[in-house]
Amino acid sequence: MFVCGHERPEGSARPSCSRRGSLALMQSIKRAAKEAGLHDVRVQKSGCLDFCEFGTTAVIYPEGIWYTLDGQDAVAALVQHLQHGTGAEHLQMNMDE
Repeated sequence: MFVCGHERPEGSARPSCSRRGSLALMQSIKRAAKEAGLHDVRVQKSGCLDFCEFGTTAVIYPEGIWYTLDGQDAVAALVQHLQHGTGAEHLQMNMDE
């Protein structure tokens, strides 16, 4: 799982995931995954994933499922996806908007 950690300068025309707290969320997901016993999963910071307009962005591979993280409430749902390969549909990014 990759979580966008990109930070744009203050006043930039586009939003920035890091300024929305993405790194704290990444740490929470990483900790929760470890507590769930998911030792074969990696939760990693990435550079810009280029979907900042949709909100704080994450993607899970190999499925290639994109998520908008809506704060700490997203942590349990994303760990469920990492455990079972499903779940968190309500957080999936709608790229057709």
